Amino acid sequence: MAETIKVLIPEEDVNARIEELGRQISKDYEGKQVHLICVLKGGVFFMCELAKRISVPVSMDFMSVSSYGDGTSSSGIVKIAKDLDESLEGKDVIVVEDIIDSGRTLSYLLEILKKRGPRSMGLCTLLDKPDRRVRDVKVDYVGFEIPDEFVVGFGLDYAQKYRNLPYIGVVEM
Repeated sequence: MAETIKVLIPEEDVNARIEELGRQISKDYEGKQVHLICVLKGGVFFMCELAKRISVPVSMDFMSVSSYGDGTSSSGIVKIAKDLDESLEGKDVIVVEDIIDSGRTLSYLLEILKKRGPRSMGLCTLLDKPDRRVRDVKVDYVGFEIPDEFVVGFGLDYAQKYRNLPYIGVVEM
C-alpha cells in the first residue's frame, strides 16, 4: 500500500520562516562570523536555505551521526560516522537540525561539541516536536513547533524518500 503525503506547512510558509530566522541570526551575530554545523542528512536542505539568508559571514561544516537503541528508540549514545573537518576553537557555532523530537541524540552531541572550545554555541531547528522531548535541550531558533506526527519534506525522509519536497508534509499510510 502506497503512502500519501498531506501538506502540513506549505512551501511559502517554510520559506518565509527561514527568511525570519536568517534575519534574527544576522541581528544576533552582527559584527561576527557564524559557523554553521549541519547534522546530515536531513539538515542539509534547511542549512543551505538558512545560510543564504544570513547577512553576516558564514562558514559551514557537516557531521553525520547515528544513535543506537533497541531499534525503535534512540539510546542517545551517538556514533560519529563523519566528524567535522574544522576545529570549533573560538568560533561562534550554530548547530542546524531538521527536527528535534526526544532530544536524546542532540543533547549528547551538544555536550561533545561544547568540549571542543567554541566561543558560543547555539541551536537552530526547522521543526520542533516538544511533546516527544525526554531530554531538556535549549533551542535558540525554532522554525515551527509541530504535533507528534511523522513528517517528511525539506530534508526529512521516509525510507530515504521525500527529502526533496519543498514543503513539510505528513505521511498517511
